[in-house]
Amino acid sequence: QVQLVESGGGSVQVGGALRLSCAASGRRFSRYVMGWVRQAPGKERESVAAISESGGKTSYEDSVKGRFTISRDNAKNTVYLQMNSLKPEDTAVYYCAASNMGVGYDYWGQGTQVTVSS
Repeated sequence: QVQLVESGGGSVQVGGALRLSCAASGRRFSRYVMGWVRQAPGKERESVAAISESGGKTSYEDSVKGRFTISRDNAKNTVYLQMNSLKPEDTAVYYCAASNMGVGYDYWGQGTQVTVSS
């Protein structure tokens, strides 16, 4: 079992930046694939970025490539999402998620709101 708590959301203007953090409880953090998933109003959840257990591999949804960077610090049980050049279409609730087997997410945080205004 792992508990996830996100922080760092907020309101920013177009072109701005935010860094989301997700603190995980438990001793097995380094065994989980971690990801960030977002959900905009009226839309389905969308996987934004994922990172392997060691942090050596990352993947991104096409619309955020080159703008977002996912990273993790296993010593601090924390995963980050650096978001640059933000656009209004990035507005969503962002969830941190953990995957036990690398297929689908087993644990979710409560979400943090990101609002980008023009």
